[in-house]
Amino acid sequence: MRPKHRRTLDKILTKPTPSGIRWADIESLLAAAGVEVSERSGSRVLLKKGADRVVVHRTHPEPVTGRATVRDITAFLKAVGVKP
Repeated sequence: MRPKHRRTLDKILTKPTPSGIRWADIESLLAAAGVEVSERSGSRVLLKKGADRVVVHRTHPEPVTGRATVRDITAFLKAVGVKP
């Protein structure tokens, strides 16, 4: 994982849950962690790694991700074993 991905992961894992993390940075982190990102209908995105899957909503039109989505992604990353 590159330093940029590590910084994004550190932001995601911060308590209280932050908002304002750019979706592009999160998507880059997910790719580096081996998570497959698939487009679904509307603004939904399927995150898949092994047998673990979760559907989250990509924010629009702003490029930043909300707290609820960050919480869902955090739980998913912990479930698939991504460590800080």
